[in-house]
Amino acid sequence: MIFASNLRLYASLLIAGLMFPLGLAPFNLWPLIICSLSFLCLKIADQSLFEVLSRVFLFNAGLFLFGVSWLYISIHYHGHVPAPFAMLATIAFCIFLAAVSTTPFLLWHLMQRARFSGLLGFPSLWVLGEWFRSWFATGFPWLFAGYSHQSTWLGGWAPLGGVFWLSFITCFIASVISQVYRGCLTRFLAISCIGLAAGSFLLGLLLMQINWTHPTESNLQVALIQPNIPQNQKWSPEKRRNILSSLERLSMNHWDKDIIIWPEAAIPAIAQNVRSFIDKLEARSLLSGNTLITGIPTFNEGTASYHNSVISIGSNPGQYDKTKLVPFGEYVPLENLLRGIINFFNLPMSSFSPGASAQKPLEIDGHNLSTAICYEVVYPGLVAKISRGSSMLLTVSNDAWFGDSLALPQHMQMAQMRALENAKPMLRATNNGLTAFIDYQGHLTSTLPPFKEGALVGNIQPRVGQTPFTIWGSWPCIVLCLIIVIILSQLKTSNNGIRG
Repeated sequence: MIFASNLRLYASLLIAGLMFPLGLAPFNLWPLIICSLSFLCLKIADQSLFEVLSRVFLFNAGLFLFGVSWLYISIHYHGHVPAPFAMLATIAFCIFLAAVSTTPFLLWHLMQRARFSGLLGFPSLWVLGEWFRSWFATGFPWLFAGYSHQSTWLGGWAPLGGVFWLSFITCFIASVISQVYRGCLTRFLAISCIGLAAGSFLLGLLLMQINWTHPTESNLQVALIQPNIPQNQKWSPEKRRNILSSLERLSMNHWDKDIIIWPEAAIPAIAQNVRSFIDKLEARSLLSGNTLITGIPTFNEGTASYHNSVISIGSNPGQYDKTKLVPFGEYVPLENLLRGIINFFNLPMSSFSPGASAQKPLEIDGHNLSTAICYEVVYPGLVAKISRGSSMLLTVSNDAWFGDSLALPQHMQMAQMRALENAKPMLRATNNGLTAFIDYQGHLTSTLPPFKEGALVGNIQPRVGQTPFTIWGSWPCIVLCLIIVIILSQLKTSNNGIRG
């Protein structure tokens, strides 16, 4: 009987975790995240350390098994790993992420009998779990609770504290619901906490009215090119000529624009091997008086290293080399041991080196354009750092690795959050979608349908200034969470207080 009861409990926690991604793009049912976190907070109260860890782990396992199930597509279809092994690899990665995110809850038993542990300890540990996952083992900053409020009134907090602060508020609201349900709060404290939770939405709405940055006088006309090249053709030498011709054709009617942007690795060869093609583009760009920006793999002869790069051609030449590389996709950890074992460890262009940590932004007609290549845009601190002193943001990507999956809208939502956090407009050019113009408030102003070739034309108005998040990043929120955990770990239960 006890076993059956525990089994039902563990199944319910797994299901609650599976609900979590429904609060994010493309579903955007954000109350589900609050509900699922409330359930988790309720079920770990007054439990042993083993029960707390196992319950949080099961919740996180459900979260990732659904939220990043798209990883199977890249491993199986593009890594040519047999389906059963690709499924096992995906599950193993999800279990690893669940374990990493659960790690801070090792501290729960130290503070769950302290006053306010349920209200403040739970959101602090959850945010520390997200933060830990954002950098441990190169990091996987995906599926944060705060992304669910990219388009709600709570989004007004993003320029102040970023996505981690939105996660904290989300978890605090979930904690309040849990504590009220358990009857752990006095009437006054319950009313105060409910008011504080509701007030966070209203204050977020007021914060949305603040213009943290200011528009410049000039607008730039931009054409974003989406070539929609199938991933299995991308690096085929026989298809290279057709790919380059397609890029030229799609750009043909847009040389009058200030900027033409091609996506990540749009040119499927290092510059030395397509020099005549690049020279032709440069001549055309100089004749038109504009700038063409493209993703391209580059080779540094001085260091004998390959880079995943973006170069600008024409009136404003420049180059940016990607600094945050994707393990196994762009480099292989323990390469000498793993290379050649299976095809997944031999993916095309998986021998890149990271670029320098400090690089100059691209300059377009006197405006600085900060660049984040694909996966880099999911790192809040990185984008905040590179956006200082820039008036526009650019991200180029190739999400064809993940097919028609949740990865595409999830990736887009994170790009929107970066624009909102830094109050700068963002240009997003992708191979197969989602290509878009994003305004400084994180709203999509225009998009191209996915899995179709085309050109998206629009105006972008650069903005100057910095938000508090651009200056300070996520550190104020992380330090606050650490302080709360330390204080609660030292406090004892009070008779008229509350317990976790």
